Amino acid sequence: MDGIIIVNKPQGWTSFDVVAKIRNLAKVKRVGHSGTLDPMATGVLPVFLGKATKTIQYFLNGDKGYVGEMTLGVKTDTGDAEGKRISEYQDIRISEKGIKEIFSKYIGEIEQVPPMYSAVKVGGQRLYKLARKGIEVKREPRKITIHELRITNHDEKCISFYVLCSKGTYIRQLAMDIGDDLGCGAYLSKLTRVYSTPFHISRALDMDTIVTLAKIDKLSTVIIDPAEMLEVKTSG
Repeated sequence: MDGIIIVNKPQGWTSFDVVAKIRNLAKVKRVGHSGTLDPMATGVLPVFLGKATKTIQYFLNGDKGYVGEMTLGVKTDTGDAEGKRISEYQDIRISEKGIKEIFSKYIGEIEQVPPMYSAVKVGGQRLYKLARKGIEVKREPRKITIHELRITNHDEKCISFYVLCSKGTYIRQLAMDIGDDLGCGAYLSKLTRVYSTPFHISRALDMDTIVTLAKIDKLSTVIIDPAEMLEVKTSG
């Protein structure tokens, strides 16, 4: 069984959990994915089976699209809903104009400092491993590109948004940075990846569907030829 399954990763699962489950269902030894999602995040996770794993390298550098929500007035140590609250700001007074002005400054090529809870290596060690020990180290900023960043809804506690960005962008860090600029702090409370070049969430299958198809020996019917997706990627 060779090809790609576009998974709509469920919340609470690691990307490795998804790969392990599909490896077991498909009874294929070689299984991999083309872009890690945090456990709290949902959405597009392309999973490659068999000979298709050799094509993963061609799908790693494309742009990615997310819909998310940031909760204002609270900071967590991880920058998302799974972390411990480290500060709270009760008196939030931010105008719609002020929010739009802050959002607009992040569009284009910018520099972003990776969060401590990330897989980036500093001095040969993963940052998240240091963070778990309570150690914070200096991180060098990295150039990323935010192609599109727009507010889809907001109130005094939350801002919902859509972002289309380059590979290597940390949406948790983006939420934290915007929260700091707004003067009240923020953490990423929801995140769904809706696009990972050239894979779109409209073709993604949830795990329950994948399990059902495997049980009735129909998993092969949803496996996509990598050549088809490479053609879409090239034409896009």
